[in-house]
Amino acid sequence: MAPGKERKILYEDVPEDHEEVISTVYSSPVPQQSPESNDEPFTTYFDEKIPIPEDEKHSWFSFRKLWAFTGPGFLMSIAYLDPGNIESDLQSGAVAGFKLLWVLLLATIIGLLLQRLAARLGVVTGLHLAEMCNRQYQKVPRIMLWLMIELAIIGSDMQEVIGSAIAINLLSAGKVPLWGGVLITIADTFMFLFLDKYGLRKLEAFFGFLITLMALTFGYEYVTVKPDQGKLLKGMFMPYCDKCGTPQLEQAVGIVGAVIMPHNMYLHSALVKSRQVNRADKKEVQEANKYFFIESCVALFVSFLINVFVVSVFAEAFFGKTNEQVHKVCTNSSSPHAGLFPNNNETLEVDIYKGGVVLGCYFGPAALYIWAVGILAAGQSSTMTGTYSGQFVMEGFLNLKWSRFARVILTRSIAITPTLLVAIFQDVEHLTGMNDFLNVLQSLQLPFALIPVLTFTSLHPVMNDFANGLGWKIAGGALILIVCSINMYFVAVYVTALGHLALYVVAAVVCVAYLCFVAYLSWLCLIALGISFLACGQTYQLGLTTHPELFLLNNVDADSIVTR
Repeated sequence: MAPGKERKILYEDVPEDHEEVISTVYSSPVPQQSPESNDEPFTTYFDEKIPIPEDEKHSWFSFRKLWAFTGPGFLMSIAYLDPGNIESDLQSGAVAGFKLLWVLLLATIIGLLLQRLAARLGVVTGLHLAEMCNRQYQKVPRIMLWLMIELAIIGSDMQEVIGSAIAINLLSAGKVPLWGGVLITIADTFMFLFLDKYGLRKLEAFFGFLITLMALTFGYEYVTVKPDQGKLLKGMFMPYCDKCGTPQLEQAVGIVGAVIMPHNMYLHSALVKSRQVNRADKKEVQEANKYFFIESCVALFVSFLINVFVVSVFAEAFFGKTNEQVHKVCTNSSSPHAGLFPNNNETLEVDIYKGGVVLGCYFGPAALYIWAVGILAAGQSSTMTGTYSGQFVMEGFLNLKWSRFARVILTRSIAITPTLLVAIFQDVEHLTGMNDFLNVLQSLQLPFALIPVLTFTSLHPVMNDFANGLGWKIAGGALILIVCSINMYFVAVYVTALGHLALYVVAAVVCVAYLCFVAYLSWLCLIALGISFLACGQTYQLGLTTHPELFLLNNVDADSIVTR
């Protein structure tokens, strides 16, 4: 491909029996290249397309159209409600009271802006983020990127599945062990996943039911505890943290890491493809972007309220409490779990298991079981969306052309196997250390979602008129830098606490390799943002041409090239 040839991108829908692709048009003749006609067309997991109704009476805003676009944003928002987030919320309340609610609000807003970029990529190009990475990056970085995202998905899955297993353990009064809960979660996840065979809207309605269940259960805890509304509003809208030390700072960093998850960018960019949008019509694309953004705002507002419920419950009831105080209350209430809390004056430390126990001690068995139902809904829903994330990532990066069942079995086996091993060999009461490690793992993977999505949405040849403007390039770059810096601090705190020379050496080696790869992706991103002087020297060997703003188009797969 000669770098000097003029190119442009047309966004159009192709026949239903083919995948939507980017069509590249050259000013000079290019031989027709297409996949063999005998190949079975490859379809994504969501084969059904939801039609968008016409509403000529309400041209600027239509509730009918908003309803048609409603679904992907709520599935995306479930990642903001997974057991890892719930645990971060309750620890935030127990450690800092209401003082870190403003961090939760800020993290949710940042997450919304980043999700907007992912959704726009899927709407405008018809390709989700994993497919785009597969077509645009060189082979070695593409494989490395896939492995990093797979690690993030496995880490997230472990938190989600174990969260469900803990909920089942609480609901069964300890009769179902952790590994048994994991097997039950895996089984019912497979069953629920095939709901989409009965229609995508029914599947989305089921996710809506699970979100409603979380709102009701955690809302019940909120009403029962009756948090101080003045302190709540002050903590939410006044960015302060009076008398906060290292534990509170680490908790604030943990909130950001828990809320903004790498695999969610890949998920959201794929989910928006489930709506019928004529990408040849600029007005329709603008409309789709608008309604998807409105839906995302509503969905993340709901998830924010649920997170606030959890933070407020533990801030009001358990902030400043000691193990001795809780031990006494649990003993007086004849709780079988009083032994979880040593009889000393150390500050209370809670996780989703101990959190349910403490609620049961203070507010009765109903509070414990309702808490467990909420955790089960959070774990089950996030496990299902995690399955879709793994599906899209593996299909997109590896271009798998297997049957649906085979693809689901493979993607689930990769993620579930380590989870089951942990559940067999780890005690349900001592999972906090592993949860911290999984949070660090996901924090490390965050650049591998945020940098590519900013890169592609800033390239005019990819996004055409919908490419990021100067404001969004600067804001997006700043947000990603802030989020990644915060997460690196979180990782540094965790590594320095390891306390073993061999572990420090391993961490140093991994750190050097990690930073080199992040620097490579950042370099390509900066060129995409318009800093073209960075494309110098022997850059052609790294995949760049003399037109750096177009270099990502050089690796488009042959089956996506259409000539006219």
